[in-house]
Amino acid sequence: MKVNPKQDQARHSLEGFEQVESLVNGVIVYAPKSKTKEQKETRVYSCPNCGATIAYDVTGGGIACEHCGYISPVKSEALGRIADEFEFTLETVSQAERGWGIKRQLLNCNACGAELSMPRGAISTSCPYCASNQVNLTTSLDEFLQPRFLIPFKITMEQTHQLARNWLGKGWFHPDDLAASNLIRRFTGIYLPFWTFDARVTTHWKAQVGYQKTVRHYNASQKRWETRTKIEWRWENGTVPFNVDDHLVTGSSPRRISHTILKRIYPYQMKDLVAYQPDYLAGWQAQAYETTLTEAWETGKQAIRDAAKEACYQDIPTSHVRNFSMTADFADESWRYILLPVYLAAYKFQDKTFQIMVNGQTGLVAGQKPVAWWKIWLAIGALLAPGLILGLIGLPLLLLGGAGILPIGAGIILFVIGIVLSFMLYNKARQSEAK
Repeated sequence: MKVNPKQDQARHSLEGFEQVESLVNGVIVYAPKSKTKEQKETRVYSCPNCGATIAYDVTGGGIACEHCGYISPVKSEALGRIADEFEFTLETVSQAERGWGIKRQLLNCNACGAELSMPRGAISTSCPYCASNQVNLTTSLDEFLQPRFLIPFKITMEQTHQLARNWLGKGWFHPDDLAASNLIRRFTGIYLPFWTFDARVTTHWKAQVGYQKTVRHYNASQKRWETRTKIEWRWENGTVPFNVDDHLVTGSSPRRISHTILKRIYPYQMKDLVAYQPDYLAGWQAQAYETTLTEAWETGKQAIRDAAKEACYQDIPTSHVRNFSMTADFADESWRYILLPVYLAAYKFQDKTFQIMVNGQTGLVAGQKPVAWWKIWLAIGALLAPGLILGLIGLPLLLLGGAGILPIGAGIILFVIGIVLSFMLYNKARQSEAK
């Protein structure tokens, strides 16, 4: 068989590459083949003294057995902010390790679709996201990137329950028995996936900037000099450097976990970052990322642009700005895939499901709380009542002889104030229940 030299040359030039998915129809894309990694020995987390199951202990900072007291420190390097970052190149992604580094089980929730990595042998009867008991366990696959760094849990389960009770007891417009009830019977400690991004951003802005100017003019009808303020507009531009360090973007889907609540338990202290070791996950749940690196970077870039825009407005010496435009040039972009500790609980109150989260490093609490709406309506009534009462008192006085002008005027002012305060109170109550 005769071999075409060009075809033979092309075949040899593609050795070491494999075809990958192309985003453009009709274009074939090849990438370096991922290196075959040696099969790592499966770790078995059982106590060498008594044979019981061991897990990572927050207080002891190592793998511990609650039966005989055995403890072994985790051999991991504390890195903090000097933890390696990676450029946005195909090579860094293709060469990254996959999986958790140990065999784990995968919890699938039939109600909300959540997938969580769990220790082998674990038995779970409910989903920590939606409190559903329609769950099943399967074998965890190693298809996703392996995290390179994490922040270990610092807050214990006992501290979490106390923090949650204190948080539930705050706020007069919630049900009286909310803190006293045993609604939250069990928190789940979960390592959630996050992407962190660094970048050097140079922003160039252009806008019409207004400056107030006081001018004097002669009022001929009043025969006097008067002053008035006018705004003079002129085009200006500027350049603002904006550096981004460890901008967080969650890798969890908003369908299962509220990103609004999650952001309320920020920030995390990146000085506590350590190199990833499977030992930290012993006895704990973990979630693989659902938002890919590319999707997370698009979300991160938009947030960075918004922050850069605010920095440009701060660079302008006056608040009078119109026709604003901005360009943002990104350079030295880098990323990290990390795990961060979160305690999560879903509880039901009057047939409604609410979420609560606790920062596993700092203990900051955020979540949803039911509202006793009868308290809200009573409070709104109390805020509006003074204005209405003064108006009702002033109206007959006005009809009798004009003495009711003052109470009517005061009543209108108090009623407007009451409406504003009522609107603020109503929004605060709605936000308490919102995800």
